[in-house]
Amino acid sequence: MASISAILLCFSIVLSISHVIIPASVLEDLANLKPPADFNSTIMTNCFHNPSLRYCNSSPMDLKEIFKSTIVASHLCNVSKNPNCVESFPKIDLQSRPRIAPLYLSFSFFWKYCPLSILTIDLSNNSLTGSFPVDVLQCTQIQALDLSHNDLTGEVPQESFSPLTNLTVLNLSYNHFSEIKMSDAEFFKTFNASSFLHSGLLPDRKKFTIKALILLVGFPIFVVVMVGCFGWLCFGRPDYLPRVLRRKNMFTPQILKAATDGFSRKNLVGKSEGVDIYKGTLRDGTEVRIEIYLDDISRESKRRFVEECKVLAQLRHKNIVRVLGWCNSRRLRALVTERVESKSVEIWLSESDPPWKQRLKIVTGVVEGMCYLQEEWPEVGYDLRISSILLSEDLEPLISRFKLGDQSSSSRNIYKFGVFLLEMVVNRIPGDEFQSGEAGFIEHIRMHYPGVLREVVDQRMEMTENAYDQATQAIGLGLMCTDQTSTQQLNLGQISDMITQAYESWQVIESPPHKRPHGDRGKGHKRTQ
Repeated sequence: MASISAILLCFSIVLSISHVIIPASVLEDLANLKPPADFNSTIMTNCFHNPSLRYCNSSPMDLKEIFKSTIVASHLCNVSKNPNCVESFPKIDLQSRPRIAPLYLSFSFFWKYCPLSILTIDLSNNSLTGSFPVDVLQCTQIQALDLSHNDLTGEVPQESFSPLTNLTVLNLSYNHFSEIKMSDAEFFKTFNASSFLHSGLLPDRKKFTIKALILLVGFPIFVVVMVGCFGWLCFGRPDYLPRVLRRKNMFTPQILKAATDGFSRKNLVGKSEGVDIYKGTLRDGTEVRIEIYLDDISRESKRRFVEECKVLAQLRHKNIVRVLGWCNSRRLRALVTERVESKSVEIWLSESDPPWKQRLKIVTGVVEGMCYLQEEWPEVGYDLRISSILLSEDLEPLISRFKLGDQSSSSRNIYKFGVFLLEMVVNRIPGDEFQSGEAGFIEHIRMHYPGVLREVVDQRMEMTENAYDQATQAIGLGLMCTDQTSTQQLNLGQISDMITQAYESWQVIESPPHKRPHGDRGKGHKRTQ
């Protein structure tokens, strides 16, 4: 008891002053009361008798702050209804005192010099808000702490509880702290669950049950959905996947459907027997041409179709359209090539009056493409028609139609080239004026060769003598290529040499002094009739 008296000697000094001055509130006392003259010596005496006092360990001593803490202590001791505040200050009891509890919590200097006699702190049922009042934990000697029935939030400072070795009663119930894993908090293992009821620190069983139910039911559903989405991406829309995860050159019906707006009629650019041709735009912006094959074939034929498409995807030549890939599903077969924003040779011939030089350049490019295919990929079949040969912006011809499932035949390719060459000179629309179609067209030209070719050569061409001579030779070459009765048909190498020589010679001889009209030499240009 003597030690307690020594500790609380400061309180008695403050109380004696309070009896001299009219009793006032704690705030008024803090503002008006001054330390007595012998306050310094009193503090030194207390520290001499009990060095463990908190203010004894402060360096340097702030006497004004220490005195203020004694004022707060005297008021708080009385408010907490301690029986004899001069002799004893065992507890701070601010239970259900919401008006003054926050005030006393704000006096950080008091908690800094918390009297050693305080063993119990009760701040329950005060609707306290904000974070944990960590200042109260500076009373490290306390045995009981009650902060229940408040609205405290945030994390509980576990490390600050470590010095409270005497704490045996703790109540943090009915708050809103952040949940912690109690198994990781060694200090809290000394208290049972009743200390943390509805505090937010312990997992709520109902919430835990709900979470467990969501986990048990939701996770499998999530897995199924993710697998379904991944499967849809892999097998339906792999164009949404990174390039490293896509199968090269493979297209799915969903990709082609999206590229053509559902195979809309506005994107249908051509039809032929068993084939629909669409234009489209892939997800990355690539313009494509899509050939849809409508015929139903066997499984073995589908396998050959894929093997042929793999070959086509390797074609690389300036006069062959680039093959981007294929589609080979149960419902759809298609070949996907780059789309050249230009006209076919057929449209180009019908809408313009191209001179002989440009026609000869196109024929030369077609022959170069044919030679590449024969030398590098002899198994690839292709179509040679003025309607299927496309033109790039610099008038480079592009072989754009391939005959999948139809093995390449050298004699048939030469025949088709002969027809193409005749159409380049004569410029006819297949089927017009000839009841027997292509055969009638060839026979019609043969009837006028070589004497009256002026009647079959395209009348729109501005013909010089040299141009007319080369056109005549081209017609003769075309008739030789289409002559199926001859036992000695030209080969592609011979045709290439003849066309190349003609184009190179035209490059040399085409100059203003040499341009002389056929049938009227020396009298300027004249359109051949």
